[in-house]
Amino acid sequence: MPELPEVETTRRGLEPYLAGKRIVHAESRRARMLRRQPRDRDFADRLQGRRVIALRRQGKFLLFDVEGDLTWVTHLGMSGRMEVAEPGDPEAKHTNVVIRTADHEIRFVDPRTFGFMAVFTPEELAGSTIARLGPDALTDLPPSRALALRLEGRKPAIKSLLLDQRIVAGVGNIYGDEILHRARVAPGRPGGSLTFDEVKAIRRAIGPVLRAGLKYGGTSLQDLAYLLPDGRAGEYLDRLEVYGRDGEPCRRCGTAIRRSVISQRSSFWCPSCQS
Repeated sequence: MPELPEVETTRRGLEPYLAGKRIVHAESRRARMLRRQPRDRDFADRLQGRRVIALRRQGKFLLFDVEGDLTWVTHLGMSGRMEVAEPGDPEAKHTNVVIRTADHEIRFVDPRTFGFMAVFTPEELAGSTIARLGPDALTDLPPSRALALRLEGRKPAIKSLLLDQRIVAGVGNIYGDEILHRARVAPGRPGGSLTFDEVKAIRRAIGPVLRAGLKYGGTSLQDLAYLLPDGRAGEYLDRLEVYGRDGEPCRRCGTAIRRSVISQRSSFWCPSCQS
């Protein structure tokens, strides 16, 4: 579930506890968490004793620069979150990775284990999924004409294309619905059928929707799978216009919100506002 606002909020929450800090211990409790690491033992060996230089983000990926020209990569998957704790604090269930500095522990909690961690060399990073990501939706959004070219002739639904990280990186299911509602475009429309003005409206909607999600700490759903690193819930849920509001009135026109399934993902939209 975590998308760009949740990942960026996580990055900002971790920065005071990791930037400039030396890692004294790294431990994975589940081999699945290291499935992208070419050799499992490299994860701990490459982190322990090294200082974290900077914390970055590309799309939904956390990228931490580590001494020795290494990059510690984290993807939160569907249910992952990062938790800051004091050594000795009780661990949350499904704590799968623990990173310790002199003062704190950074714990990766992931019940469904779709997330992962790895520490890559420059060559490994260049051959990873990250190298194939499109421009970042918040910091590097392409102009409308460039975005229109990426969609030109495409038959899949615009909702599916918005979720394609090779086109624009960072948008997921929740914010995709919110963006399309703001742009007044139906999620099932083939991407190649959109007019330039509709593409322009989508492009204009991306920044405000993502920044609003970021402002309120992201979206914590009722299962509380996503929490901020300090344990607080994101507060954007009550501000969602369409996502998760099947049958409720559209806040703009009063029409009942409809739920559709597009590429095996739930999509929520207003049949009146979104043509």
